[in-house]
Amino acid sequence: MAHELSTSYRVLAVDLRNHGASPWADSMSYLEMADDVLQLIERERLSRPAVIGHSMGGKVAMALALMYPKQVGRLTVVDIAPVPYADRLSAFAEAMRAIDTLHAASREEVRQRLAGMVPDAGVVPFLMQNLVARNAHFDWRLNLGAILGAIPTLCGFPQELRSLRFTRPVQVIAGARSDYVEQPDGEAFRPMFPQARVEVIEDAGHWVHADRPGTFIAAVRQALHGSTLAVTD
Repeated sequence: MAHELSTSYRVLAVDLRNHGASPWADSMSYLEMADDVLQLIERERLSRPAVIGHSMGGKVAMALALMYPKQVGRLTVVDIAPVPYADRLSAFAEAMRAIDTLHAASREEVRQRLAGMVPDAGVVPFLMQNLVARNAHFDWRLNLGAILGAIPTLCGFPQELRSLRFTRPVQVIAGARSDYVEQPDGEAFRPMFPQARVEVIEDAGHWVHADRPGTFIAAVRQALHGSTLAVTD
């Protein structure tokens, strides 16, 4: 998605802490991760960039907009709301940690073992993007221990932000087959985001951008007006 949007915009694709090539840390609250993104915005000298985030990245994007409203232009939140959820993440992280990647002979071996353990086989390709080769063996580039420890925090949304408001436009893109955004009228986002508008994409689940990439890109482009994008996930 970032590559597709980069034909029209300058796009910064952000690996949040404990993900991708970003630094590891013992804690990863939404307030801390919002500060991480703010530091990036300031370092790159971005002027009110449009910020888009999916799932956990969407909560980080909302926290950023509430904490630093003058630093964010437009906000796009993909299939997540500022509400608490039941734990749907631990099973994936536990499955990844249970695999002995050090002695795996191939990526295919890891993929097959992962497919046999995770509850949603469709997520396996996304998880496999985190498998990297290091010193003649495989390893996960996620800080799985820190992520598992932060799951209770990541399932919620900071109570101290609920009295704040972000009054600029907010686009919410939800999958029709997902239950993460249950109220298409945007009620879950108010009063923190009074200008929130929900667009529901048919035949899409939680991974909206993977299920309906063309429709997703069209929805994002419609909401943008030449802003720099900071993409968090």
